[in-house]
Amino acid sequence: MRPPPAHRATTAHLQAIYPFVAGAGLGTRGIYVGRDCLGGSFCFDPWELYRAGQLTNPNLIILGQIGRGKSTFVKTFLWRQQVFGRRAWVVDPKGEYRPLAEAAGGTTLRLAPGGAIRLNPLDGPGGPGIPVGIGSADRSGVHRRAELLCSLAATSLRRDLGPAERTAVTLAVDVAVHGHPEPTVGHVIAALLDPEPETAAEVRTDVAGLAADGRQVALELRRLVEGDLAGMFDAPTSPGIDLDRPIVVVDLSALHGSPALGILMACATAWLQARLARHDGVGRLVVVDEAWAIIHDLAMARWLQAGFKLSRAFGVANMAVVHRLSDLRAAGSEGSEQQRLAEGLLSDSETRVIFGQPPSELAEAKDLLGLTATEAELLPHLARGMALWKVGVRSFLVEHRLAGAEARLVDTDSAMRT
Repeated sequence: MRPPPAHRATTAHLQAIYPFVAGAGLGTRGIYVGRDCLGGSFCFDPWELYRAGQLTNPNLIILGQIGRGKSTFVKTFLWRQQVFGRRAWVVDPKGEYRPLAEAAGGTTLRLAPGGAIRLNPLDGPGGPGIPVGIGSADRSGVHRRAELLCSLAATSLRRDLGPAERTAVTLAVDVAVHGHPEPTVGHVIAALLDPEPETAAEVRTDVAGLAADGRQVALELRRLVEGDLAGMFDAPTSPGIDLDRPIVVVDLSALHGSPALGILMACATAWLQARLARHDGVGRLVVVDEAWAIIHDLAMARWLQAGFKLSRAFGVANMAVVHRLSDLRAAGSEGSEQQRLAEGLLSDSETRVIFGQPPSELAEAKDLLGLTATEAELLPHLARGMALWKVGVRSFLVEHRLAGAEARLVDTDSAMRT
């Protein structure tokens, strides 16, 4: 039998045979990340790709074992975005972003019980002392604040709130917002413990009934005002804080390792997110490092995912940083809502940057990220600074390149070397 005739094709057709080798890049519009190991340079910008129709959401999730280079990538990514006028807000539970903020002309807000800085998680979008407004915007502000406090209370109580409790919180927030130019958690607690007769009448009950509905929530929220977490979120925001700096870091390292870390991270993130509603036209990156501290709790996971879904409306690219994919699966029991919410962060993050993972994570990687067998098998063998990028449905193997001047901004190993 004669062999079939030879077939000629262009590289555009041949890339279907070797898609991982011959795939086209993302173009040159965006910051330089490093070397595409199977091509040329690799540039990335979520806003540019979204405008070009190559992404449907701008969020990123970064995964990697300790020491594989994910923190180095995140810091240099924020640093280089300044060239395009972008700004960054970072919730930093380990206290390692201060050098980056200082070099960029930014600011670091270090929170500690009884410390000098207060952040009011109930601030409106205009900032301290500026009300939300009237009408639908006003109701939206009440709802946002009530959802945050319900999530915090549910986390502390380790259960979902009932309809009566949620109603009591919403009514108390409404009273605090309209009764004070700078409503605080303390004002809401007071409205829960001592409701007004006209407020109780709105839901066809009396003062004693409404107070009973909100009592357990109020006692849990007192932890932020007079308990072990007092001195951070229990008063109006400290004057002089400038959120328009190139990089703003909220340092929570004073409580790293505390069981309450997830609550503190949620309060800090809420304070930052409230300002996003200003719609000032500035592209911002909001980084939640050690995101597992939030997603391990059902109420906090719901709240964080809601923030991710608002990214396009606010012109924000959220970046969640976790160590392992199993952190998402371990957020709850198999098939639980908590696990689905944690895994939902992946679907709400169309760009996934995966640094080295242990062999035990390969099955999770294939399942949750939709990796091919070849891509999954690469993960345990990725060198430091090497990552598999999944941008939409496309895959890239990228070696992150570090400029000499950036080294001091990303150094987290000095203690080990010393």
